[in-house]
Amino acid sequence: MTDTTDDIAEEMSFQSFDDDCKLLGNLFNDVLQREVDSTLMKKLEKIRIVAQSACNMRLAEIEDSAEMLEKQVAAEMSQLTLEEALTLARAISHYLNLMGIAETHHRVRRLRSATHLTRSCDDVFTQLLQSGVSADQLYHTVCKQEVEIVLTAHPTQINRRTLQYKHVRISHLLDYNDRTDLTHEDREMLIEDLVREITSIWQTDELRRHKPTPVDEARAGLNIVEQSLWKAVPHYLRRVSNSLKKHTGMPLPLTATPIKFGSWMGGDRDGNPNVTAKVTRDVSLLSRWMAIDLYIREVDSLRFELSMTRCSDRLLKEAQDILKAENSLEDRHDSQGTRSQLKFSSQQSRSVPMQLPASPDLPACADRDNDGSRYPKLELPGTDYMRQGNRGPSIPISPASHRSTQNGNASASNASPSSGMQRVPSFSSVQLTAQRKKFAESMIGRSSFHKLLEPTPVQPAIAPYRIVLGNVKDKLLKTRRRLELLLEDIPCETDPWDHFETADQLLEPLLLCYDSLQSCGSGFLADGRLADLIRRVSTFGMVLIKLDLRQESGRHAEALDAITKFLDIGTYSEWDEEKKLEFLTRELKGKRPLIPSSIEVPPEVKEVLDTFRVAAELGSDSLGAYVISMASNPLHIYEGCFSCHLCLLFCRLRVAPLFETVKDLREAGSVIRKLLSIDWYKEHVIKNHNVMVGYSDSGKDAGRFTAAWELYKAQEDVVSACNEFGIKVTLFHGRGGSVGRGGGPTYLAIQSQPPGSVMGTLRSTEQGEMVQAKFGLPNTAVRQLEIYTTAVLLATLRPPLPPRELKWRSLMEEISKVSCQNYRSTVYENPEFITYFQEATPQAELGYLNIGSRPTRRKASTGIGHLRAIPWVFAWTQTRFVLPAWLGVGAGLQYACEKGHTEDLKAMYQEWPFFQSTIDLIEMIIGKADASIAKHYDEVLVSESRQKIGDDLRKELSSTEKYVLVVSGHDKLSDNNKSLRRLIEGRLPYLNPMNMLQVEILKRLRRDDDNVKLRDALLITINGIAAGMRNTG
Repeated sequence: MTDTTDDIAEEMSFQSFDDDCKLLGNLFNDVLQREVDSTLMKKLEKIRIVAQSACNMRLAEIEDSAEMLEKQVAAEMSQLTLEEALTLARAISHYLNLMGIAETHHRVRRLRSATHLTRSCDDVFTQLLQSGVSADQLYHTVCKQEVEIVLTAHPTQINRRTLQYKHVRISHLLDYNDRTDLTHEDREMLIEDLVREITSIWQTDELRRHKPTPVDEARAGLNIVEQSLWKAVPHYLRRVSNSLKKHTGMPLPLTATPIKFGSWMGGDRDGNPNVTAKVTRDVSLLSRWMAIDLYIREVDSLRFELSMTRCSDRLLKEAQDILKAENSLEDRHDSQGTRSQLKFSSQQSRSVPMQLPASPDLPACADRDNDGSRYPKLELPGTDYMRQGNRGPSIPISPASHRSTQNGNASASNASPSSGMQRVPSFSSVQLTAQRKKFAESMIGRSSFHKLLEPTPVQPAIAPYRIVLGNVKDKLLKTRRRLELLLEDIPCETDPWDHFETADQLLEPLLLCYDSLQSCGSGFLADGRLADLIRRVSTFGMVLIKLDLRQESGRHAEALDAITKFLDIGTYSEWDEEKKLEFLTRELKGKRPLIPSSIEVPPEVKEVLDTFRVAAELGSDSLGAYVISMASNPLHIYEGCFSCHLCLLFCRLRVAPLFETVKDLREAGSVIRKLLSIDWYKEHVIKNHNVMVGYSDSGKDAGRFTAAWELYKAQEDVVSACNEFGIKVTLFHGRGGSVGRGGGPTYLAIQSQPPGSVMGTLRSTEQGEMVQAKFGLPNTAVRQLEIYTTAVLLATLRPPLPPRELKWRSLMEEISKVSCQNYRSTVYENPEFITYFQEATPQAELGYLNIGSRPTRRKASTGIGHLRAIPWVFAWTQTRFVLPAWLGVGAGLQYACEKGHTEDLKAMYQEWPFFQSTIDLIEMIIGKADASIAKHYDEVLVSESRQKIGDDLRKELSSTEKYVLVVSGHDKLSDNNKSLRRLIEGRLPYLNPMNMLQVEILKRLRRDDDNVKLRDALLITINGIAAGMRNTG
């Protein structure tokens, strides 16, 4: 759980949280007593006590004593041996993670026990009806709402998945510990389980030893879906439906999908050469495989549950038709000696399921942990994530066969776009025979083995639901097997009627069962597990999460340049803008293919073209949006559209220009107007245009305050431009996790958007550690999904207030200008700053973390401009200076106050949601900053000639704090959020020593940069500080 999630803003009691921290801390100490030398344990305890005393002195504002005690801690650190430093770093890091687990669990417990939740569906629906919204308007707005949450693999999740998994296990045990019916023996067993988990964590290497591949990142995202979102989505939709029925008299339609999910994992190739066409293909097919596998589990449970014989005439006819088809198939194969096998298959679909559903004592909606699942989970920690078991071959990903972890171009495939699948490359007859022999050998004995698991076939009275669902399961099994063959590049020729290709095909028999149960008076049965499955199919489709593709705009121009040269029709890059537009429009309107199959182009261009070929083969059902980054003019977007058109994609794939830098944001409205003035473009956006705005690069470019204001104005301008042409726009927010990259509580962010920019639709990224924090546990995921729904609903029906007076906008312009000048004069115009940054932070060492598949820089340059926003923010978060979130803000506010606008600023804070949320987030992040810790980094690591830069910046931080408090009217930082302040203060006795230890290790490492153990120790301190700050980048 991070400090930018929504429920952190709400007051909470801390008694149970303190009890959990004490329990985990005591157990961890017991583990350390067994695992660690007693002398070191004494040193660790001494450091903790002195650090606690220093924190107490700081809180009491006894600065001199606090500084003296902090120097004592630093002196203790300097005397540690390397082994002692490594062990100490590990101990503090794990303790901070255990505190984080307790904190997350406490929020979940609070949500569960609350009698009334703010921002819930029940709460917001009541507000809206009381404010004059009619029941019909409320109902139809919720039903039509379209929110898409896009999970990204941005490298900010610092914990290994192995440790994340163990942390979830501890969270489940804490949940179990809350039960009031536990016996003394139960409690003792629980403690033993906790000790085992903590011991396992201590004995596990906490560092990634290899960079994750894009497929590894995608697998992590899919695991979040399987472990949490799969359970959370039906629960969330039930909550929405029940609230709607309570307030409007009508439940949510069964196939309504207020929220869907997308992903950039395996599709984001902007600046990441490791994401190839082959990777995109395999990730998309793997996502399909997982969706089918999850559906098989649910259908099998339904077959057991729906054992009744009474049904509608339509369902009975469907069951009889299935039986006739099976008998007909048996007759046709009788002469070939295959009758017994087919008969066994048909009897299987008529019999009871293979196994009873797990946990029969629990209701259908109850969450079951890994031990309670009848099917083994997709293994979270390992790389061999396809199940090896008794349900059929599980081939797709293995060291020998899965090549998506290697960089390379996609192999050409020839499946139709509508199929959503690829045909594999052509095989020689010898290869084909060998592959079929291999498959046949893998199936030997499988039929006999399944007979042992099946109950003895009987001929009971016809069970129509089981027959229909048995047929569904059979098709799902064949669909899964087909995907496995495609992932293995094994030829597969299957009858289209034997497998599912679209969600509608799967929904048809499920809805038939649902209607039958309703018509027979069994509505309670219909609205249970069956309704949940229908809602899952409607939400996740056949692909689980649709894959966005992202490409940098310049790559399209390079491809067009190569194509025109090959065709000998000129050099595209040398044409003027008018000639380029004329050429692109002419080709877009034409029907002949521009690219011959024999085209020879450079490898970089070939990869771009291969990506479009793979996208066309996967089909629009598998894909979300095509995001064009660095879109600074209409031509960039038009070139992207043309590239999609080459592969017949544009009419089915949303093209979303991404405006990132301040300059591009200022031109966004103008660019959209020019695009919509082109007849072809306007005709093909299908009355709903996607436009993405980036928060990270704009913040690094001009500072957080200026970026926030430019983003606000850009959204206003884009919405206005689309309205002028009668085009509906969906804004896509590229938010990071930290405040420096546009992060913050979801509800607050949506409620502070410009009026009219959220009209029932929204797309937003969730990145890195925020994915685990918001959606890692089913209960927190349900809460976050509900908050997305209610925030968008409110912004649609009761839009946030605009600035009350025109002069407020003028004042914002002045503040923004001064803020930007202050920020850029420090970061970009001071030639010494880049060296100061490299000395004062562990930025150069972050690359050893192996937390992402993409490089930390867009280009080979040492400047700030080409450094990605994530390591920029990450490095400053480590030193507790968090400079990107506040630099320039104080200068701008001071300017306005000195010009006599203090009362205006206070009024803006009280009455303008955008301005209030901006100030609140800056206040929150300043509360987490620590000038004394940042000063310690400077004193030890920064050369004397550059220490004045740090002195000036600390004065700037103090000034920013002063003027933020003037505007907010608070007496001290986080005065409006005492819960957050209490949590931050609780971490300091462990967080402060970790920072001091990091400084000591950095000092040693920079003298001995080949020392692997020193490097490990540094990386562990980075992990620990990230855990204590609840943010990375």
